[in-house]
Amino acid sequence: MGRATPTELDGLIDRWLDHLASERGLARKTVEAYARDVAVFARGLLGRGVRTAGRIGPADVRAHLAALARDGLAPRSQARALAAVRGFLRFCVRERRLPDDPTARLVVRRPPARLPHALGGRDVEALLAAPRDAEPLGVRDRALLELLYACGLRVSELVGLRGEQVNLEAGFVRVVGKGGKERVVPLGRPARAAVDAWLAARRAAGRGRPSPFVFAGPTGRPLTRQAVWKLVRKRALAAGLGKRVFPHMLRHTFATHLLTGGADLRVVQALLGHADVGTTQIYTHVTPTRLREVHRRHHPRA
Repeated sequence: MGRATPTELDGLIDRWLDHLASERGLARKTVEAYARDVAVFARGLLGRGVRTAGRIGPADVRAHLAALARDGLAPRSQARALAAVRGFLRFCVRERRLPDDPTARLVVRRPPARLPHALGGRDVEALLAAPRDAEPLGVRDRALLELLYACGLRVSELVGLRGEQVNLEAGFVRVVGKGGKERVVPLGRPARAAVDAWLAARRAAGRGRPSPFVFAGPTGRPLTRQAVWKLVRKRALAAGLGKRVFPHMLRHTFATHLLTGGADLRVVQALLGHADVGTTQIYTHVTPTRLREVHRRHHPRA
């Protein structure tokens, strides 16, 4: 069987993905996810005999969404797939390959927002105290957990963290987030002490060539995401928190505790590295106690 003949759609999709990566600066994994979603859409179009962008209409988009639902795709995944298709079709309009956006009048019920789970203050203290200095890698694990909670880092940001990004004297971490965007996050006293202790222990061990990464394995390569996930799970079990704790939960906890303590939403947005404050607003749903307290204290009719 010969290879399928490339269509106009193939070329447009390639150019759109290049645009996302080079001009919009989206992360590689994000671009790959969009590529998968739009590839499924393109296969459906070809199955209906649509081989050029100019022939795509609202019925094609609705048929695509119906097929995703029939395949059992979760509502949230359907919404993500539609976002990819919508972005591609708008690109086609800008490239003048499509007269108007077929999704412009398409109304799709948005899935309910998933409220992030956050640890309470006592649970955080128990987790951070779980690694013991006397045990192997206890100093490393405490530093890792402190950084996750104190700075709200994503796991990918943590494992890629290099020594020159950490300024212990000034008390901040320079984080490289999604799309290569940088942000500066303050580093509190407990986290500074924990990271300083880990770096000192690593220097004292002095085995092999020093790694540029703050958290590296025996070969000098950074820890994997899976290794961090297992590490957090192990320490959570030791702290009596069960299996419900995962690395990203510490990022949720970081944001929730800041907002509960009265931090401005825009400040939390900057610390998390969210491009849109709407992404950060989900945390306002998990701090009703603080909201009631502020309302009672400041509203004349409270």
